[in-house]
Amino acid sequence: MTVPPEGLPLAAEFPAAHREQWQHLVEGVLRKSGAQPADGEAAEHALTTALQDGLHARPLYTAEDSAPEPGYPGFPPFVRGGRAQGAAVSGWDVRQRHAGADARRTNEAALADLENGGSSLWLELGGDALPIAALPEALTGVYLDLAGVTLDAGAEFVEAAEQLFRLYQEREVSPGAAAGSLGADPLGLEARTGEAGRTEALLEEAAALAARCADGYPGLRALTVDALPYHEAGASPVQELGCSLATGVAYLRALTAAGIPVDTALGQLEFRYAADADQFLTIAKFRAARRLWARVAEVSGAAPEASAQRQHAVTSPVMMTARDPWVNMLRTTVACLAAGVGGADAVTVLPFDGELGLPDAFARRIARNTQAILLEESHLARVVDPAGGSWYVEQLTDELAHAAWAWFQEIERAGGQRAALGSGLVGERIAATWAERSTKLAERREPITGVSEFPNLDEKSPVREPAPAGPTGGLPRVRRAEAYEALRARSDAHLAATGERPKLFLASVGSAAAHTARTTFAANLFQAGGIATTALEGTDPAAFAEAFAASGAPVACLCSSDQLYGEHAGAVAAALKAAGARRVLLAGRPGDRREALRAAGVDAFVFAGGDAVATLTGLLDLITDESGVAR
Repeated sequence: MTVPPEGLPLAAEFPAAHREQWQHLVEGVLRKSGAQPADGEAAEHALTTALQDGLHARPLYTAEDSAPEPGYPGFPPFVRGGRAQGAAVSGWDVRQRHAGADARRTNEAALADLENGGSSLWLELGGDALPIAALPEALTGVYLDLAGVTLDAGAEFVEAAEQLFRLYQEREVSPGAAAGSLGADPLGLEARTGEAGRTEALLEEAAALAARCADGYPGLRALTVDALPYHEAGASPVQELGCSLATGVAYLRALTAAGIPVDTALGQLEFRYAADADQFLTIAKFRAARRLWARVAEVSGAAPEASAQRQHAVTSPVMMTARDPWVNMLRTTVACLAAGVGGADAVTVLPFDGELGLPDAFARRIARNTQAILLEESHLARVVDPAGGSWYVEQLTDELAHAAWAWFQEIERAGGQRAALGSGLVGERIAATWAERSTKLAERREPITGVSEFPNLDEKSPVREPAPAGPTGGLPRVRRAEAYEALRARSDAHLAATGERPKLFLASVGSAAAHTARTTFAANLFQAGGIATTALEGTDPAAFAEAFAASGAPVACLCSSDQLYGEHAGAVAAALKAAGARRVLLAGRPGDRREALRAAGVDAFVFAGGDAVATLTGLLDLITDESGVAR
């Protein structure tokens, strides 16, 4: 083995690689794939992925891609973490959420969480959730000097806080040992409910509560800057960050106006963000959020040590599905990992069955153990800022921070978060973002595993008790899977009424080698809408017509290669129409054969990038009309 000269890196023994060489290799790959010829930077651009908010993920990042110096962990601008040691000492706070209305069952679940890996509790109170008066029973047996408690009581946050304070006194918990958050979030409540009449009064109550915490309970934070109302309405990461920043500034103004010093006021805020399965974007979001808040603190005159943002990550409700809910375990694992790598101080993993109702003990256990594996077996928290130094992550963090700051400035120019909510600026902007994303979902450019891709029509979903309804009237709550799940619900209704699912016949023309790709594509597409498929392989139009008639399906779809379409599609389509097919589809783009195929009896074409939701809706309309089942 040759030992390199002292002071030279091992890479010195290898020839230097240049970006132009890599681009040349990309050009060759693009030519082989049949893509349009591209040279140099154009070839590299062809592999660039568009993200939301006008951001892009490039295929290659190098040291040439400059980003501002992120600083050191625990020091401004806190990109690399709010604490110098990160989560390496004790891991992040494993915070489990409880939203049930039954105090005894909530207590049982809370104790199970704390005895098996959880370190704090997040309790929904008031409304249809746990009554505030039942808080002592729900916390029976909980060591309040060891386990932090985060409350979420909507407009009743003062009553909930008073109940918790009484518990501390009754159980002789030292004020210095109490930890958690009282969850006051007047602007988040306005975003949820659309009701602005009480916001000013609630802000005054929150400021008074913050002063009380600062004076007597140093481990308690009075206010939560919850970005979930915006995320759950369909906001992009930039919009989520900008809205949270504007909300935080509004709270900072309210607290300082009430006479609370700025450093103390900063210590009374905790920020809550969504973590989803887009791993790198989530990592960058948490890092950018700290950088943005550090800038706000700096211009507010705060001391550097008071400027670190306290972050609570919650796995995204928007990404969760009610169909094939088991896949949610994978989504939340990636989201939890990303939140931990991004530097979140507390993480809540939502149970995989949350969209079906109240989670059972098994689902809560999986949610806890997801974090336990990442902390105890993968040792994720033992590395301070695991993403630090990644050219991609650093660049994405910088771009995300700049875009979010621009949106925050727009909100401020509109009069601040309250005014932006009242004028509709926030709602309209988020609605436009969700409409654009909905198009991608409908076209399956953003696939949903188990729902829009690889659905299982025979799945038996677990049954859960209904969960308490949250506040409504303001920003909507959306989920990626909702359009496809509505189609599946129609399929279930058809099954209940007729004893069988809506069905479609696949005419797989030619050999398996010729038709498998499109047969698989078509079956996957139709099953995403709850339409079962039956197939026959061959080239004989009469055989296809006989099999179609025997299937009882009202619709057929041809699947094969472009070459065999030219030879057989016309005859097979005509035979299927003669056999009673009300509609004949063809899998693939028609190209210049469109008119000839239509003349032969092909009514429509299904292909990658088409509007799957519209196609499936039309087919279900036709099939349910055919069978006499009401829509």
